[in-house]
Amino acid sequence: MSSRRDFIKKAAATTAGVSMALKASSYNRIIGANDRVNLCFMGLGRRVGAYYDGLDKKNNTQLMYLCDVKQSQIDRTMERLKGRIDYKPKQTDDIRKVLEDKEVDAIFIAAPDHWHAPGTIMALDAGKHVYVEKPCAHNPHEEEVMVAKQKSTGKMVQMGNQQRSSNHTIEIINEIHNGVIGKPYRAVAFYNSSRGEVPLQKKQAPPSDLNWDLFQGPAPRQAYHHDTWDYNWHWYGWNWGTAEAGNNGIHELDIGRWALGVDFPEFVHVEASKQHFKDDGWEMYDQMYATFRFDEGKVINWDGKSRNGYSTYGDGKGRGTVIYGSEGTVFVDRSQYMLYDREGKLVKESSKTDESGMALGGGGSTSSQHIVNFFDAIRGQAKLTAPIEDGAKSNHMAMLANIAYRTNKSFDVDSTTGRAYDKDAMQLWSREYESGWEIGQMR
Repeated sequence: MSSRRDFIKKAAATTAGVSMALKASSYNRIIGANDRVNLCFMGLGRRVGAYYDGLDKKNNTQLMYLCDVKQSQIDRTMERLKGRIDYKPKQTDDIRKVLEDKEVDAIFIAAPDHWHAPGTIMALDAGKHVYVEKPCAHNPHEEEVMVAKQKSTGKMVQMGNQQRSSNHTIEIINEIHNGVIGKPYRAVAFYNSSRGEVPLQKKQAPPSDLNWDLFQGPAPRQAYHHDTWDYNWHWYGWNWGTAEAGNNGIHELDIGRWALGVDFPEFVHVEASKQHFKDDGWEMYDQMYATFRFDEGKVINWDGKSRNGYSTYGDGKGRGTVIYGSEGTVFVDRSQYMLYDREGKLVKESSKTDESGMALGGGGSTSSQHIVNFFDAIRGQAKLTAPIEDGAKSNHMAMLANIAYRTNKSFDVDSTTGRAYDKDAMQLWSREYESGWEIGQMR
C-alpha cells in the first residue's frame, strides 16, 4: 500500500508538472501572439523596400495587407517578399477596407504626398498606430489636425525622418547640445541632384491596373495624364506633391532644427525659381534658397537644387547639414559626421553607415532602426525618436517655404504656433479637397 501511495503521489506530481509546463507553453504562445504587431504597407513604390527588414522574425510582426492603387505594384512587392515571409498577405487597393479590420495594429504610409495626412488621420480614427513618411502632411492645416488627432487617440505616430534614429547623428547632436562647437547659430540644410527633363503632361487613359479614383483620394478630380502615377507626380503641380522642399528638404531641415534646438521660425524668406529645361513638364521651382529666422539670432537655410548636381558643400556630398557654432563646425549626413574646430581643422569623424542618401527610395540600417523604434514604442518599451508632434515642426518649415514661393512673399510667423502673419499665406494654409474627403469628413 505504501508503494502504491508513493506511486500515486509521484504520478500526480508528474502530471501536475506536465500540466504546468503545457500551461506555461500555451501562455508563452499567447503572450507572443499578443506581442505581435500586425501591419499593412500602404503605397508600394520605391520606399517600401526599406520596410522589409521590419518583417524579420525577431521583430515579431506579421504583414497582413499590401495596399496599393496599382496592381502591378502589389505583384512586384509580393515577388520581392519571397524568402522573407512564408505566408501571403491580403491584397487591396482601398485603405478603408484595411482600416475596418480590427486585427491590424499599424499602418505604414508611403503613398504620394497628398495621401499622407488623410491616411494617417483615418488610421488614427480606426485605432491604428501609424508610420508615415515625410512629408507628413501636404499643408499646415493637415499638420495641425494630425497632431491634435494623435493626442486625442494616444496612438503612436512616427514620421519617417529616419536620421533621428541614426546612432552617429544622435551622438553628434548630443555633443553639440553639450557645447562641442560652442553656441550653434546657423544650420545649412542642402540637397543637390541632377534630375533630368520631365515629360509634358499628356492626357490619356489611366493604366488598366490603376484605380485612378483612389490614387486621387482626397485631391480634387482631374483627367489622367501620362505617367502621373509614377514618380513625376512630385513635379506636376500642387495637387499631389510638395516640391523638393517637401520631398527631400524635410530630412535635413529636421537635423538643423534639432541641432539648433528650435521649433517654429519667426520669419521666412525664399528665393526660388525654375531654371532648368524651361519648357518641360516640371511645374514648380527646381532650385530654392530659403531662410528661416528664429529667436536668439539663430538661422536655418535650405539650399535645394533639384536639377544641378554641383556639390556646393564638399566633393561628393549630395545632401547633408552643416551646423556652425561659435567654436567650431559640424557636417552630418546619413552616413557619418565630421567635427571641425574654429580654424577649420578636422577634429573627429565617425565611421560610415550603409544608409542610402541619394538613391530613390533609400533604405539601410538607419531606416531599419527607425522602424524597430516604432515597434518598441507600440509595445511600451521605448519612446518614439520622431513623434509626429515634433516631426510636424520640421514638415512645417517646408510648407512655409512652399507658401512663400507660391505667394512670392516673405512673411513673419508666430513662433509659438507656427501660423503666418500674412493673409495671403494663410489662404494657402489648407487646400481644396474632393467633396466628402475633407479633413474631418473623410469617407
